[in-house]
Amino acid sequence: MRVSRADISLNELKGKAVSIFVFEDELADTVKFIGDLSESVKRQAQLEGYFGKREKVLKVTLPGERIPIVFLVGLGLKSKVRLDDYRTASALAIRAARESNVDDLYVLSPEMDHFISQAIAEGGLLGAYDFDRYKGKANGGQKIQNLYLIGGDENAIEKGTLFACGQNYARDLANEPPNVINPISLADIARNLSDDMGLDCRIYDEKELADMGMNALLAVGRGSVNPPRLIHLTFKRNSNTRLKVALVGKGLTFDSGGLDIKTPDNMRTMKGDKTGACIVLGAIRTLAKLNLDLEVHVLIGAVENMPGGSSYKPDDIIKAYNGKTIEIDNTDAEGRVTMADVLSFTSKLKPSYIIDIATLTGACAVALGPYTAGLFSNDQALCNDLLEVSAFTGERFWQLPIDDECLRKRLESPFADLLNSAGRYGGAITAAMFLREFVDEGISWAHMDIAGVNYYRESFGYYPKGSSAFGIRTILEWLSRL
Repeated sequence: MRVSRADISLNELKGKAVSIFVFEDELADTVKFIGDLSESVKRQAQLEGYFGKREKVLKVTLPGERIPIVFLVGLGLKSKVRLDDYRTASALAIRAARESNVDDLYVLSPEMDHFISQAIAEGGLLGAYDFDRYKGKANGGQKIQNLYLIGGDENAIEKGTLFACGQNYARDLANEPPNVINPISLADIARNLSDDMGLDCRIYDEKELADMGMNALLAVGRGSVNPPRLIHLTFKRNSNTRLKVALVGKGLTFDSGGLDIKTPDNMRTMKGDKTGACIVLGAIRTLAKLNLDLEVHVLIGAVENMPGGSSYKPDDIIKAYNGKTIEIDNTDAEGRVTMADVLSFTSKLKPSYIIDIATLTGACAVALGPYTAGLFSNDQALCNDLLEVSAFTGERFWQLPIDDECLRKRLESPFADLLNSAGRYGGAITAAMFLREFVDEGISWAHMDIAGVNYYRESFGYYPKGSSAFGIRTILEWLSRL
């Protein structure tokens, strides 16, 4: 679907479907722009008891008129409308239009500035997303070809399009089944992406990882027939770029839990345990198009956690890349073990910032629910910046503490430097504390735990069923502001 600005008034429009966003109880002030058809639209809304409540949609059909279909989409009370409501309204309009087999849709909003234009573009593209490549027949009606924003800001529309396409790219990768994406095929995808985008690419195989001392990454992958890979992509606009940023994504292409095997219900959707990796790939793909004056490194430890005769075991002690030893308490706490090596390796690049994103702990989902992700950081200024950006992107993050020394003691092992699991209570916090041990001093670091917001079984707003790729627009917006 293409999103673009339309320089046309509704009085001039003929033969096309229109979506009108309305504030609650202010329907008349908006539909007046439709001119001769406004009374018909208001009359139908009155008959249906429609007032523009938030997320409420009304389809008005006008047979034989110059505009045959009007979708009214409620934003709610003007005093309470957030930027994210425009994203949601755009997604709802797209879905309603698809169900009516509309080719092109024009959007009129009662307010339209730079930020609203970006939000509507994002919401439309994110709402139009379906992962249907393995179905014989596509879902959800006809694909919309064009979304036109009446009076929209062209630069903002372009930015919103790039951000949404990056998120949908990450969704596509995360939704791929584990028989399609394993560590080797994920590395191939990264290599092809680097060729397409003009990025530097380095893939480390299992022999190189052993020579490097990446014992934690290798341990997690020992039970699988698919050997691990370390993926390193670099975007650099020019040789004078001074600010270096690293993005680290958890790349468990499938997580069975290993010898501490998951229950069937908990193992379902574990194809999505690679979503962090998919997000950072989507981010660097978008960065290459935004052409920001930054040096950005993407690091992924791609691995498959499976039970087998060679699997790593509870009670194993593993020496990580930075020399710290890890006693294995639970093989299903594998993401942090994998990321220990990757964060250690990333630290040697000496970036100013490291942002890692991971489907790390079920404990974070228990603490914050399915619509808010956890945020941890060793730098309050960085954390504040990310929280401010997330309020703009509509991706809800909540800061959790990593300064509880009593809780930190639960990671202590009598036989090694660290335990890989400190138990249920405070599980998201102790996992973040564990990761912090592998980030060098002096580097500003933030950890995003997206386990609770990663996958939805039912669609809502601009999130479809399946992978959400939650967090990518926050990362991209933060990088843009740098």
